[in-house]
Amino acid sequence: RAVVFDTDGVITDSARVHAAAWKAAFDAYLRAHPPEDPERRRPFDVRDDYLRHVDGKSRLDGAAAFLAARGIELSDQTVRAVAADKERLFVRRLREHDVDAYPGTIRLVHALRRAGVPRAAASASRHAGELLERAGVRDLFDVLMDGGEAARLGLAGKPEPDLFLEAVRRLGVPADRAAVVEDALAGVEAGRRGGFALVIGVDRTAGDDSGARLLRHGADIVVRDLGELCGGGAPK
Repeated sequence: RAVVFDTDGVITDSARVHAAAWKAAFDAYLRAHPPEDPERRRPFDVRDDYLRHVDGKSRLDGAAAFLAARGIELSDQTVRAVAADKERLFVRRLREHDVDAYPGTIRLVHALRRAGVPRAAASASRHAGELLERAGVRDLFDVLMDGGEAARLGLAGKPEPDLFLEAVRRLGVPADRAAVVEDALAGVEAGRRGGFALVIGVDRTAGDDSGARLLRHGADIVVRDLGELCGGGAPK
């Protein structure tokens, strides 16, 4: 009766911009403060490290998760400094690169709208509304829950389901009658924890085990493109 779509990597191709900004911020920190273990000094990987540690999470949670994985002693000051550097780099890159919506996603969203199924866009990022506006698809969603609204309400970040639960509450549909669409491991886990009727994983990376990882973390099904869920112009 309702569908909640993650934004970065599901609706828009902005995940690549986030990943590039994280890489620049983390690599700069690792060069300036190299861990004692040489293995932990390796650069941030925009596929594996991004998916494991930061994808779908708030900036502070993502920064803390990656730094902890590299054995770096965490302090509030360090986490906030790296997160702020990533934000600065992301905003700069966002101004330099176009952001597009995935055609398969928009095809599905249009089909849901024709069928009268309410739709929400959700994101841990405070930039979600701007991204949707730039991609020309903001008006396709009845509700937008972004990082700014989540912070205002004091909602826990993914993998907790708070963001998605608030989105379906605003759509007026219980979670057990709604679907979540996510490309992040933390996101599909949030959908599972929230008791959603269906959790759809989107595997944009097409890695050797990326689809299997989405299934292990909570996805009921995994697709490479959301257009796969449409047939004859209507959702399957």
